[in-house]
Amino acid sequence: MGRSVEVENLIDAQGIADRLGLAHRQAISVYMERYPDFPQPLGMWGRTRLWDWLEVETWARQAGRLPRR
Repeated sequence: MGRSVEVENLIDAQGIADRLGLAHRQAISVYMERYPDFPQPLGMWGRTRLWDWLEVETWARQAGRLPRR
């Protein structure tokens, strides 16, 4: 059985880019290559990769990549 994730925490590359203050969703692919500890997508919805925002947010805080509000 797979792990449980709250639907409201699912996020795509564009959503991650927006929350991290990145100009393009393609930057997420670059992050995945550049940072081996960047969270892996949970899976696909059609052709869209989905992540658990809580995992990405934790990584971003630890990596100093979360913009200050």
